[in-house]
Amino acid sequence: MKKLFALLLTAAVLQACSQNDTTSEGKETTETVAEANAYGASFEEQNVLSAGQMQEAVNGSDSIQATVAAEIVESCQSKGCWMDVKLEDGSTMKVTFRDYGFFLPVEDLSGKTAVFTGMAKHEVISVEDQRHFAEDAGKSGEEIAAITQPREELRFVADGVKLK
Repeated sequence: MKKLFALLLTAAVLQACSQNDTTSEGKETTETVAEANAYGASFEEQNVLSAGQMQEAVNGSDSIQATVAAEIVESCQSKGCWMDVKLEDGSTMKVTFRDYGFFLPVEDLSGKTAVFTGMAKHEVISVEDQRHFAEDAGKSGEEIAAITQPREELRFVADGVKLK
C-alpha cells in the first residue's frame, strides 16, 4: 500500500511539473518565457552595469563582483560553454560559466543581449586556451595556428545568465 501511494504521489508530481503555465488563450505567460531564457543560478537584475561601467570598475582592482548587460558577439558552437561580449572600447570579453555548471544553447547568439552575474577579473590567457576557444568558435586552421602568444584580457566567470 505504501509503495502504491509513493508511486501515485511521484506520478502526480511529475505530471504537475510537466504542464506549461498558460493563460486562458493557451499562450505561455511572460514568466514562463523569461525562465526559459535563464541559465545557471537565478539572480535579480538589480544594479546592472553596462560593459563600459564594468570596465571602469575593474580597472585598478584584481576582480569585482558585478551584474552586467552586454551584447553577445560570439558563443561556443561546440557545447555552449562560453560567450564573447562586446565592450565599449570595441574589444570583447570572454564569459565562461562557473565550474561548467551550465551551458547556453548551441546556436548563433550574436546580436542578442545577455545579462550575467559573477566575477570580472584580468587574466593571462595561455596559447593553448586561446586555440581551444578559437576551435570551439569554428575558426580556420590558419587562424588557430596564428595564435602564438599568451595575452592578458578581461574575463568574466558567470554564476547565471539571462538572454534577452
